[in-house]
Amino acid sequence: MGLAGLRIVLVEPAGPINVGAIARVMKNFGLNQLVLVNPQCDPLSMEALIMAVHAKEILGSAVVVATLPEALQGCVRIMATTGEVRSGNILLENPRTALPWLLAEPEKPVALIFGREDRGLSNEELNYAHRFVHIPTSDDYLSLNLATAVGICCYELTQCLQPSESQTITQTELAAFDVVEAYYQQLESLLLNIGYLYPHTAPSRMGKFRQLYNRAHLQTTEVAMLRGILQQVKWALKSGNREQGTGEKTNS
Repeated sequence: MGLAGLRIVLVEPAGPINVGAIARVMKNFGLNQLVLVNPQCDPLSMEALIMAVHAKEILGSAVVVATLPEALQGCVRIMATTGEVRSGNILLENPRTALPWLLAEPEKPVALIFGREDRGLSNEELNYAHRFVHIPTSDDYLSLNLATAVGICCYELTQCLQPSESQTITQTELAAFDVVEAYYQQLESLLLNIGYLYPHTAPSRMGKFRQLYNRAHLQTTEVAMLRGILQQVKWALKSGNREQGTGEKTNS
């Protein structure tokens, strides 16, 4: 396993001091891919650069994108951090036991997502993740600083690289984020067409489908199979409509 393909993704970070501190802690633990989604501060401001100390190059090479899906392009394993339970369908895991899974495919890009300082990630953003990490804190003070949370996860990630007889991770050819996203778009279009989904309920229903499939950790070949099924259903619907139309003309 290795850290070369790991992206630290920050969604709308607002504090330049936090961003600088995160760059520093990333360099402490050998990570260098920082992705900022619609940042609400200047990652190259004086405050950020001062906090980064000797990790200014990580700030300088940080990738800035407008949306979370852009940040996740190509990723085969995606994990999100969250400070609270948003849904009964979401299993929150401890960083020490969950993070090794993120590094099981060292040659493939993977992502660890952190939310906003004040409100974390939205339910829609959480739907993009395959697994979810929660850092346990004292009941007396649950809120954890963003840079501190990144530092804890970076430390645990480096511990994953230490030899351990108890570490057994199954390596599979997981489908990249954009491959699965294309399937979701095809599925939603078909379900709207047959009336299973309605435009006003589609986002919430598709969120449940995302959770279901993300728990399955779909492989590339499995996504291809699912897309083939949808294509065949679409063809069958069209064929059925043509036959029905022909029958009506014959009986008239």
